[in-house]
Amino acid sequence: MRRFVTYLGVGIVCALIDIGLMQLLAFLGVHVMVATTAGFAAGLVVNFLLHTHVTFSAGYSHGALMRYLIVVVVNYALTLASVSIFHAWLDMALLGKLLSLPLVAVNGYWLGKLWIYR
Repeated sequence: MRRFVTYLGVGIVCALIDIGLMQLLAFLGVHVMVATTAGFAAGLVVNFLLHTHVTFSAGYSHGALMRYLIVVVVNYALTLASVSIFHAWLDMALLGKLLSLPLVAVNGYWLGKLWIYR
């Protein structure tokens, strides 16, 4: 249970970084997909470092990084699909981003626990 709570805490920090940067860039006039990508990338770096060293207490390995990046690609596709749909339908990219977060979080936790940091 402690690991899951830590995972959620790290996720919240990374989500704030992700969404905060996305919204800042969008406010500055950057295209919504570029802003989404920049936010996602910033959150990604912090996420990997914190989950590797704090959540799963694992040392760095190239294998873990490669598995992590595969999961990231899947989660990135889910995020962009959600943002694209809500941006096109309701002109609410942020809502799409927020709705993608629980799906990405659950997917990332289980794959991290069972596959990335095995």
